[in-house]
Amino acid sequence: MRALVAAMVLLSITLGATPVRAQTYPAKPVRVVVPYPAGGTSDILARSIGQKLSESLGQPIVVENKPGANGNVGAEIVAKSPADGYTLLLADIGALVISPSVYPTLPFDPAKDFAPVTMVAYSPHILVVHPSVPAGNVKDLIALAKAKPGKLNFAISGVGGAPHLAGVDFALRNHIDWAYIPYKGGAQAIADVAGGQADVTLNGMLATYPLVQGGKLKLLGVSSAKRMPSIPDVPTIAESGLPGFETGSWQGVIAPAGTPREIVAKLNAEIGRIVNAPEMRDKLANQGAEVRTNTPEEFGAFIRDEKAKWAKVVKEANVKVE
Repeated sequence: MRALVAAMVLLSITLGATPVRAQTYPAKPVRVVVPYPAGGTSDILARSIGQKLSESLGQPIVVENKPGANGNVGAEIVAKSPADGYTLLLADIGALVISPSVYPTLPFDPAKDFAPVTMVAYSPHILVVHPSVPAGNVKDLIALAKAKPGKLNFAISGVGGAPHLAGVDFALRNHIDWAYIPYKGGAQAIADVAGGQADVTLNGMLATYPLVQGGKLKLLGVSSAKRMPSIPDVPTIAESGLPGFETGSWQGVIAPAGTPREIVAKLNAEIGRIVNAPEMRDKLANQGAEVRTNTPEEFGAFIRDEKAKWAKVVKEANVKVE
């Protein structure tokens, strides 16, 4: 009888713990790790969402930039953090999707060490060149690259990153050759094309388009499946002779594996509400990003599909990072 009573008390405590834990979270500041330098697409989104999330959760949201190895440094920090909802990753395609294909070994397992929360946005890549490059459209650039094999410098945020593989896919489809110049982040890569130290890049619209508006970059095409409503006169790369070409920079929130489901659900609901609010949707749309949210399960399936897609490109081009 004593054992039965004890078991019933334990069961009642266990069943009652879930709503209590969800109600009391968060009880202290929440850290959001951005695995890239400040100024890039992921950083811009983290800070925009973090401000609103702090208001709704009633706790500070501390954004920390931890760049290195195409996002792997920041991803490792989160993978090895306590699974309590107080350390999150504002992830993109790099560490979770591309790294498993291009790095011989990783200090974390993208498939096992994380709990997807929600996707938040998709920003297509835009194909831009320095104004001095004699190309007025996508076809001009392809012709120029073929006429000068290996002469054009293609700026990338790092070997094996999303802009790199976008450039690789573009080059493979057109049988062209250009020199990839790696930087420590997308913001620096974009700045060097604008400054004339590199010729061309495919990078996230959210971080790149302001320099187009400022006249420092020449915009040739957008990598979305359809033309972007914010720049309707700019043709897609697909309609410019590369049918099916679609790349971009998507971002999502990830927690360490084992984070309680009710905390993941609470973050999913709050972040979804924030990014789907008209003010945020309009703000991102004006900057070239499209709000995309989903359930943790849908986000996990999306990541798996993306991994398979880019693994084919990596294999065909034999992209490796030592």
